[in-house]
Order: sequence, then C-alpha cells, then structure tokens
Amino acid sequence: MSFTDKRPLSWLLQQFQLQPGKPAIASGLRSLFVLGVPIGIGIITGHAAESAIATMAAWFVGMVNVDGAYRQRAIAMIAATIGVTVMFLIASLVSDHLWLAVPTTFLVIFIAGLANLYGNVASSVSLITSIMFVIALAKFASFSNLPTLIQHCGLCLAGGTWTTLLSLGLWVVRPDVPAIQTVANCYLSLSNFVDLASQRSLNPRDRQEWEQRFLQAQDTVIQNLTSARSVWTTIWTRQRGATLRGNQLLVLIEDINQIVNSVVALSELLAIASEHQLFSRLQPEIQQVIEQSAIALQMLSQAIAKGKNSPYLGDLDRSLEALEHQRQVLRSQVLNQTINAQTDDYSDLLNLGKITASLTKLVEQIHTDAEIVTDLSQGKLRNSIAQRDISPPAQPERSTIIDTLRNNFTFDSVLFRHALRLALITTFAELIASIFQLPRGYWITLTALVALKPNFGGTSQTTVQRVVGTILGGIIGIALILLVKNQLAIAVCFLLLVFVAMSVRSLSYSIFIILLTPAIILLLNMISAGGWEVGVLRIFDSFAGGVLALLGSYLLFPRWERQQLPAQLEKTIRANLAYFQQVIANYLHPEHNAIADSINILRHQAALENANANASAQRLFSEPRHIQGEIEPVMTLMIYIRGFFSSVTTLAEHLREFSGEYQFTELKQLADTIVQVLENLADAFEQGQPPQPLPALDSYLEAIHNQIQQLHTARLSEIASNSNTLTPTLQAVREQTPLSTELDRIVNEIKVLHCVIARLQE
Repeated sequence: MSFTDKRPLSWLLQQFQLQPGKPAIASGLRSLFVLGVPIGIGIITGHAAESAIATMAAWFVGMVNVDGAYRQRAIAMIAATIGVTVMFLIASLVSDHLWLAVPTTFLVIFIAGLANLYGNVASSVSLITSIMFVIALAKFASFSNLPTLIQHCGLCLAGGTWTTLLSLGLWVVRPDVPAIQTVANCYLSLSNFVDLASQRSLNPRDRQEWEQRFLQAQDTVIQNLTSARSVWTTIWTRQRGATLRGNQLLVLIEDINQIVNSVVALSELLAIASEHQLFSRLQPEIQQVIEQSAIALQMLSQAIAKGKNSPYLGDLDRSLEALEHQRQVLRSQVLNQTINAQTDDYSDLLNLGKITASLTKLVEQIHTDAEIVTDLSQGKLRNSIAQRDISPPAQPERSTIIDTLRNNFTFDSVLFRHALRLALITTFAELIASIFQLPRGYWITLTALVALKPNFGGTSQTTVQRVVGTILGGIIGIALILLVKNQLAIAVCFLLLVFVAMSVRSLSYSIFIILLTPAIILLLNMISAGGWEVGVLRIFDSFAGGVLALLGSYLLFPRWERQQLPAQLEKTIRANLAYFQQVIANYLHPEHNAIADSINILRHQAALENANANASAQRLFSEPRHIQGEIEPVMTLMIYIRGFFSSVTTLAEHLREFSGEYQFTELKQLADTIVQVLENLADAFEQGQPPQPLPALDSYLEAIHNQIQQLHTARLSEIASNSNTLTPTLQAVREQTPLSTELDRIVNEIKVLHCVIARLQE
C-alpha cells in the first residue's frame, strides 16, 4: 500500500493491479501439460473422479515456490510430492472419527505453521501439504477400504512425481538458468529504478508520490540483488570453483550494486540542482541520458535472459555527447560573465558538472556490462574480467534446525504465535464444518488457512484479494457451468483457465484467484460433484473463511506492528550510523582510507535495514486505525531516513575524487556531533524515551559555508586570468563543494529526524 493513498476504493483497486513484468507463459504451458495428462487419462479411461486426486497432487506440487538453484528446486518438489502423499494418508486414517480428526488437524497445521521458520521454500511446501490434508480429510479420504486407500495414495504419489520429473527434466538441460534469470531480473528492476530517477524534477507537485515509488524501486533492486547472490552461491560454492560463466555472472551481479550507488547519488545531485535556475538549461539533455540508460539496462536484461549479444548502445552514447556539448556551452556562457558572476551561479555550474560526470561513469559502467553480456553469450573471457578480484558473496551462518526451533518455541516469537493461531482457527473451522455438516465446508477451512498471515495487515490484504477474487471468479464459474454442457469443452475451459492463471500468478494474486476459482468449480463439475450451486457455495464459504481469518488475526495473540516498529527503527538508525561513520572517516583520514568492500558491506546492511523498516511501516499502515495510532510521523521518518542514506551514499561516491589536501576545519566537530545525535536517537527508541535536545549543528555549518564562499571567490578571481589551468584552488573547489552541499542536507535530515522521533516518543 502506498503511504499517500489510504482511500478504501483506491486501495481496493490497487489489489487488482498487475505488477511490472511479463506473464510467465512458460509456467502456464508447463501447468497446462502437467494437468492435461492426468485429466486426459481420466477421461479416456472413464475414471475422471480418481484422476482428480492425481490432478490435484500434480497441481499442488507444481505450485510450490521453487525459485532458486536446481538442487533447491529438486529438494522442494520431492519434499512436496512426499508431503502431499503423507498428508493424504494421515487424513485417510483419521477422517472417519471426529474425535481423532480434530486434534490431528491442530497438530498437522501447527507443525506446518512452524515451517515458516525455515524460509520461503519450506513455507510453500508446508502450505500445499496443509491444503491437501484439509481437502483429503473432507472429500476423498477414507480408511474403510484398504485397497482404495492404497490406490488413492498411489495416485497422489504419481501426480506429484509426474510434475517433479517433468519440471526437473526441463530444468536439468541448463542448470545455471536460475542464476541467469535472477541476474536478468536484477537488470530489469534496475532499469525501472534508473527510469524513475529521470522523473526527479519533472513533477514537483507529486514529489512525495515519486519518492515513495523511487524508494520501493530501490528496495526491489536490493531484494533482487540479494536473491541473485544467494542463487549464485548455492550453485557454485558446492563446486571446487566457479566456471567462466559463473565468474561473468558474479561480476554482473556485483556491478548492479555499483550502478545502484551511482543512481542514488545522481538522484541527490538532481534534487539539489533542480532547485536552481541553471538546471533548466540542461534538463532535457540530462533526462535523455537517464532515459537511454534505462532502455539500455532493459535491453541488457533481455540479452542476459535470452543468451544473446549485448544490444546496440549508440543512442545512449549520442545522448551523452549532446549533454556534454550543452554543458560546455553553458559553462562558457557563465564564465564569460565572470565580472558580474555570483558564487551561487558558479556553485550551480559545479553541480551540473558533477551530474554530467556521474552520468558519464554510469554510461561507462553500462558499456562494461554490455561487453560482459556479449562474452557471456559467446563463452569468451575478457582480460578486464580476468584481472578483477572476484570473490563470492559472503553468506550468513545458519542455525541448525533444532536450534532454530528451540529459539522460536516461545510466545515472543511472531512465527510461533502465528503457527498456534493458524492451527486454532483452522481446527475451529474444521470442527464447525463437521458438526453442522456444511456442504463444501472445507472451503471455509481452506480460505482461513490461506488467508491467515503472521500480521494483521497481510491477513486483511490476502482476505480481501481472496474473497473479492472468489466472488468474481465464482460468477464466471457459474456462468460457464450453465453455458457449457459438454464434458470435453469443460475440460478445455478448465485447462485454459489454469494456463492463464499460472501465467499471471507472479503479476497479481487477485487476478490469479479470479481465474483459479472457476477452474476449481469446473474441475469439481468434471468429477460429477455438483452443478452451478457449487459456485454459490464457494463464494459463501470463502467469505466465511475470510471473516474467520480476520477475527483470528485480530483476537488471537496479536502483536501489533506499533509495538515492534521501535526496535526495527533502532536497528535501522544504527545501520545508517555505521555507514556514515565509515564514510566520514575516509574524509577525515584519507591517507588511511578503508577498502571499498568495508563501505559496500555497511551500505548493503543499511539498505536492507531501510527496506525492513519500510516493510514494517507498510504493515503498520494496514492495521486497524485505532491500533496504528498517528502515522504521519512514521511516514516522515521513513522518507528522511532514506534521504540520509542517499546523502551518505553520495558522499561515498564522491570519495573517489577526494584527495584530502584541503580540509574543512569544522568537519571533525560536525561529524562527531552528528554521530552523537544519531546514537542518541537510536537510544531513544531502545529506551522508549524522548531524545536529548539537539546540539548547535548550524554553528559548524556556518563555518564550513564561509570557507566554501572564500574558495568560490578565489576561484572566480583565478578564472579571469586563466580558466583552464588546474590549480590547488580549483581542486579544493571540486572536492569540497559536493561535501559542503551534502553536509547541509544531512544536517537538515538530522533535524527532521530528531523532531519526528521526539513526537513519536511523546
């Protein structure tokens, strides 16, 4: 949900918007083939009802979220195949006895809920096995006939095995495809991030909306980058060393981080320049270069995914040449008026030069990556790649399964409470459906099972998407049953719905549900399980299950985000503080500069914590109004923390041009005071107390401003005699002007953070 748009109708419409990207046609076709075979066999042999079991098992196993390396996918799908079979067997053994079925349901769902502790793959496998247990318990399972039970379990195993063999057979042809795809996704999200940077100065009235979109795009790139590093490590650390292709992919992955840093710094420079008159003289050319860079990155993404040579970048080069030419014309015009020139005009000119230099480096980086993409497609090794220091990304130490479970087996654990809540609500729904003998009552249980999330915001969003999607999909399903009478035509409609649903699953969960609901109704109709009334029951049961999920999330052991947000904000501020300290230490002691890896690690950690804080704030905004409290300070806090991060990143990028021969006399005192303030702000969250009064930061800034003014005045005097010679004064101006500008912005961001946190703590 956007920070800026909380209107119910707008929020509801957002739930049905497609995410950026293309439909997963390959996934749709694979699902079509996976389900078409068991359905076809069932229709041909006259055992449509029995084939439905194999079809469901094949479908569920195919829906496991198995993004990652080949080995991870294989383990996930094999585990899912065994899981759905075991769940079917357990359901069969207890289905005839309510006194046994109820505690078994609680135990199975509770254990499945705890699987969330072990990551997305384990969570996905546990969810589909839980769904199979609920459906089998209500619909198919029976222990009255042992041969039938064995046959049904065999059908489950066969359906899951069929999906696993088909999927793994396709993947094994190119086992490095997961890594290639994740890198391609990184460059695609990077293209969107760069494109948003070009809009920085175009819509001043929509600045807050732009900032939110820009920050979300940055978080997406960071998440994709983390995923790419993880997939790369999974594939190649199990080998003795990375292959040529592996090294090239790793360089492309790490270059993403450099481009992100450049774009963050560029965005800061644009924000500064757009407030002054000279910027309008170069704005069209600057915007053109950024737009062409975004197009080039998008083409690189396509080339990586398809294994083709790098695209033609002539348009990008021409746009950069036009920018440089126009900047030189502007520079000449400004410097020719030296007698009447103001230091402010000269400062603006310097900033525009900084923007041009930043864009030049960005274009050079894109060219370098384009060469690597060409080498990747042709299997060549370029000397520049061979000479680079390539080290695999560090992976955090992982706890053992038992340690993770032991550490979370407490009510202090969000996931433990969620597992208990999930088990209680699901068991209650199962009990109600059994006692009152509700037709299709297990749909209530399924909706509650799927909709209930660890936080209320996630539960409410999923519930709305699922209930509204089910209503619309139910109407479609009822219409199809009334209009289509032929069994073969129904099967074709079912397969088409599945194909489209699986193709758009990654783009919109709501649309996926709209298409999935009529597919399920048609599947049940094929096995003679009812007519159009099934659609009505589906709508009613989904609504009831959604209400149960919301009540469970609200009433059972809730831990509201307002209670957890301070701890996350403390971590976020400390991560950004550590990043600032490392960067400013390089300015204070340039002779002892830390290696770039140290700054990169701290920058990445700060970026992750910023994304975590943003996600926490989003969950807060999804909670009931009387729980979330005043949200405006939180919104402001998120924006200014990210602004501080951008300012520090700009300083980090400027370090490459900083010699340290000229130093501001007040820089150390100002830096120490900023560190002191940030530490106090983090302590305020930790201790639950208002921060201490803000020190006099402006006095240090005033001294720095005076020194910058003197440098600019001295440089303007030099220009009158010789404007092209590189003098110590010019060197100092180029180094210190960006530093002074960013310190100004940092102090302003610190003041706002202090004010907002004081309000929050009151």
